[in-house]
Amino acid sequence: MPPLDLPLGLGTSGLDDPAECTETVAAALAAGYRHVDTAQMYDNEAAVGEGIDRVCSDPDLDVDRDDVVVATKVHPDNLSPEDVRETARESLERLGLDRIDLLYVHWPIRTYDAEATLPVFDELRENGLADHVGVSNFTPDLLREAREILDAPIAAHQVECHPRFQQSELRGLAAEFDHRLVGYSPLAKGAVLDDEELVEIGERNGVSPALVALAWALDRDVSPIPKSSGDHVIENLRAAEVDLPESDLAAIDALGPGERLIDPDDAAWNR
Repeated sequence: MPPLDLPLGLGTSGLDDPAECTETVAAALAAGYRHVDTAQMYDNEAAVGEGIDRVCSDPDLDVDRDDVVVATKVHPDNLSPEDVRETARESLERLGLDRIDLLYVHWPIRTYDAEATLPVFDELRENGLADHVGVSNFTPDLLREAREILDAPIAAHQVECHPRFQQSELRGLAAEFDHRLVGYSPLAKGAVLDDEELVEIGERNGVSPALVALAWALDRDVSPIPKSSGDHVIENLRAAEVDLPESDLAAIDALGPGERLIDPDDAAWNR
């Protein structure tokens, strides 16, 4: 299996209305997205699948399912071996797919047990139900442990990442271990829109601060997955065309760090 290409993707966390979710996914794929991220926890896999099917089955749009990376994540309550097997298949049924391109451990908490959980992800990959295995919200130590247990290479590690929470250590490990770092909340839940430094950089380059944040991520080898709807879906895709000068990228690198925005009490880093 070749390494997984993960361009800027569409995040679907919070797209709770089924009709809106389906429309957003369909519009994103029609506009050029080729990476869609969902999760059992989001309770929208069926709507995501409808959007994918709508576009990939339309001959006028010429979008090949094989060109779309579809990712989902196993709920932390479902990480015992039998639950992984059962709920992964249920996810495929909801998505209307016979395989998932990228299957993540969503959070290494609750029913997660590395020695018991991870071999089932290998099993699903060997049985053709998942092309690639990923992890999400892992600490560096848990990431190293997972690499030792899994037979499959880790294709991606998904974590919160944006200009005020840059994840330099995990970005370095992604480069060292040759997997993609996928950044959720790349717009810091909208906070980048009012970030004075990012606004100034955007004004110098004639783009929005949202595009500044996404372009920085792409330049720093992070695959951002902004959640968006309406016109923002197409606007965010333009980040791939934004070429920020190195001086501005360095200025973003030097920004004062903020705090985590997604920080549940039982997260691995809080233990």
